[in-house]
Amino acid sequence: MHVHVLQHTSFEGLGNIAGWLEEQNASISHTRLYETQGFPSLDQVDLLIILGGPMSVNDEERLPWLKAEKLYIADAIRCNKPVLGICLGAQLIASALGARVYPAPSRELGWFPVFGQPHPDADFSFPPSIDVFHWHGETFDLPPGAIRLASSEVCPNQAFQLGPHVLGLQFHLEVTPEMVSTLAVLDREQLAAGEPHIQNEVTLLSTPIGTYSNGHALMEHVLEYLTTGLK
Repeated sequence: MHVHVLQHTSFEGLGNIAGWLEEQNASISHTRLYETQGFPSLDQVDLLIILGGPMSVNDEERLPWLKAEKLYIADAIRCNKPVLGICLGAQLIASALGARVYPAPSRELGWFPVFGQPHPDADFSFPPSIDVFHWHGETFDLPPGAIRLASSEVCPNQAFQLGPHVLGLQFHLEVTPEMVSTLAVLDREQLAAGEPHIQNEVTLLSTPIGTYSNGHALMEHVLEYLTTGLK
């Protein structure tokens, strides 16, 4: 199994996904869009993972590579490649398929619950409630044909499924304590904003390790679902 990763910033990597891929003996390649914009042929890709980042999908004038990335994502979906989008990655999937991405009613920075939304046509399901790590100020409309899988108090569309091969998560199940600590330092001023869905730094960094473990277990479930038949 060959996995290609679209990475938008050096401090938002695979997190716990890397260990799971190693256990599957997967080969991993990257397009680090903050350094280069080349994409491999989709013939060489079994699973595409699109990571997060601080930019907006609407920043095409400032970051012209976003347009090429969206075309690549749309091509992967049309070729029925398994695709996982995380935070910005989920928004990129939505935008690549013609859905709107726009400022959320409130920024979500920190550990807040999302709530599973059962749907009769969904092959993948989320638990009724799970605390997950959020780090976003925008949200999105569902792309055509997508099924809502999870919501939060702020954003109705927190996770979606598009057919059997595509999952978009606006939150981060992959984060490790080290990743969260790095983000807290980089965005310390934002954490002091005092908004209702922005946790302060002390609360953010005191999250029990069991909360991370719950997210990691759910991410493994996501990856198992997307890679069924590939291993």
